[in-house]
Amino acid sequence: MSVPAATTDFAALEAALEEKRTAVEAALPSLLRRGAPEVDAAVDYSLLAPAKRVRPVLTLMVADLFRVEARMILPAACAVEMAHTASLILDDLPCMDDARLRRGRESCHRVHGEANAILAAFALLNRAFELLADGWPGGPDATLRTALGRELAGAVGTGGMISGQARDLSATDRDIDFATLEFIHSRKTGALFVASAAMGALAAAASASDTAAVKAYAKNLGLAFQIVDDLIDVGGRAAEAGKDVQQDLKKTTFVSFSGASGAAQLARELAQASQEALRPFGARARALGELALYVVTRGR
Repeated sequence: MSVPAATTDFAALEAALEEKRTAVEAALPSLLRRGAPEVDAAVDYSLLAPAKRVRPVLTLMVADLFRVEARMILPAACAVEMAHTASLILDDLPCMDDARLRRGRESCHRVHGEANAILAAFALLNRAFELLADGWPGGPDATLRTALGRELAGAVGTGGMISGQARDLSATDRDIDFATLEFIHSRKTGALFVASAAMGALAAAASASDTAAVKAYAKNLGLAFQIVDDLIDVGGRAAEAGKDVQQDLKKTTFVSFSGASGAAQLARELAQASQEALRPFGARARALGELALYVVTRGR
């Protein structure tokens, strides 16, 4: 499967992405548990902020590939978004990236205080795993839900986001090599992309080879996504994307390492690799293949 030409019409893909994003946003409020009002407010502020919902949408798209009905996997996709949002809240804290903005507005800790922000992050993580443990009508059985929970835990744990963030923090104001840069982003960004895709396959009880194929696709997609984020930052579009890049300016990025043209070429190569991973699925993976190119075109 080759990368489509740059003139690909993304109208059908964009409509499908919007349909799935809307489904996720509609489901999220009803899946939350309420307790402490101060924490609930911080959870709502971060989780329900306008966002692209790329990771849960990816879960739903992979589920489509395996002909899994949306109602069977939607709460699991929402669990992915809860875990992702929790990571953003924690990343933005003064002791981490000290970001002022997130999703186009002030970061959670600046509005609700650091303590409530931390509690909100833990509330979201706990609720994500509670959802997978309890199940839902029409959803996968306990064995499959265990596999989903294990996949998500691996992405956000010490082998995934935690190790990536720790290495990222230690690299601030330091020169690093490309292997370290790839290590950081394959875990900070890529790990949850891989888990998002894998969860869509696992819900269908897909074969080991099919699951490995969508994981390979998502790994390359996640790195391409990160590179494009770097390109957006240096292109002066960070504010447009609702981001604060003051802390990122102290770090080595794919763009500072390879230059804008080199980074853009690497993103295109990763898109190609992600599409090649879909070859076993043939034409039925067209939407996922187009998504890889769509991600790359964000940086233009």
